[in-house]
Amino acid sequence: MAGKYFQTEVLPVTALVIMECANVGLNTLFKAATLQGMSFHVFIVYSYGLAALLLLPSLFCSFRSRTLPPMNFSILYKIVILGLIGCCSNIMGYTGINYSSPTLASAISNLTPAFTFLLAVIFRMESVSFKRTSSVAKMFGTVVSIGGAFIVTLYNGPVVIDTSAHSISLRSQSTNPNWILGAAFLAVEYFCVPLWYIVQTQIMREYPAEFTVVCFYSLGVSFWTGIVTLFTEGSDLGVWKIKPNIALVSIVCSGFFGSCINNTIHTWALRIKGPLFVAMFKPLSIAIAVAMGVIFLRDSLYIGSLIGATVITIGFYTVMWGKAKEVALVEDDNKGNHEDDQRS
Repeated sequence: MAGKYFQTEVLPVTALVIMECANVGLNTLFKAATLQGMSFHVFIVYSYGLAALLLLPSLFCSFRSRTLPPMNFSILYKIVILGLIGCCSNIMGYTGINYSSPTLASAISNLTPAFTFLLAVIFRMESVSFKRTSSVAKMFGTVVSIGGAFIVTLYNGPVVIDTSAHSISLRSQSTNPNWILGAAFLAVEYFCVPLWYIVQTQIMREYPAEFTVVCFYSLGVSFWTGIVTLFTEGSDLGVWKIKPNIALVSIVCSGFFGSCINNTIHTWALRIKGPLFVAMFKPLSIAIAVAMGVIFLRDSLYIGSLIGATVITIGFYTVMWGKAKEVALVEDDNKGNHEDDQRS
């Protein structure tokens, strides 16, 4: 019982928190690489191509497996759609970061739970009833988490820890036209992310092999982005040359930790916990970005960040409580039906 609880409750939470920390770091590394002239289209092609190469051995294991269903047209069709969504999401996201910053990307990512909750209800993957406390808790917690994230983003307040006299807040950047354009691209990305969650969850129900699906998905993103790159970069072959500097480090780190490990863990979490559970970790990214900025970049810590992080935590745990209560009710119903069957 303890082992099952660890595998289904503790492990997904721990893994997703670690991945959010990694994503903030990878976005910062990507920003540093593009500032030195690297094309973000080429970055996507190489990083996802590396992920597909790393996951290639999983194809042989899956195709020889006797427990998995055969790879049919329906599954392949959904994976192609998933690749197109991933291509669009990545291009929009990295374009947005290129125009703005990783911190703004973390802030805009807080729209993900709202979009995911709406789409999950539309696709009947989440149930909503104002008569059930679990549903009310999920809706309330989602709104509170998003509100807390925007408190961190838009409100500074007094300085708690002053480590830099030249600290630049997110609000002070908001009047920059490129910053606004970046926010628009990021908003499109974080509408595509819930679509990715929904389609990936449906694929996992038909073909529960995370490594194989992510391998095909990575190959698809690399392929579609490569076609886009041919149009955006034209015949300039110089953009495909990667020098052994921060660009190469960014591609390798993103390909291994981001495209490979991160997508695989998210796919696994979607299979066992569902899209809303995974989406609820996105508001944590802004709090993580602020914390990492204070610790590693000596940014100043404002009271708004502390208040916002507290509100995010309250909303996050409210949703988790609602999900746990919902699961407990389902288990009680199943247990009751099982006992009724035994009596009859």
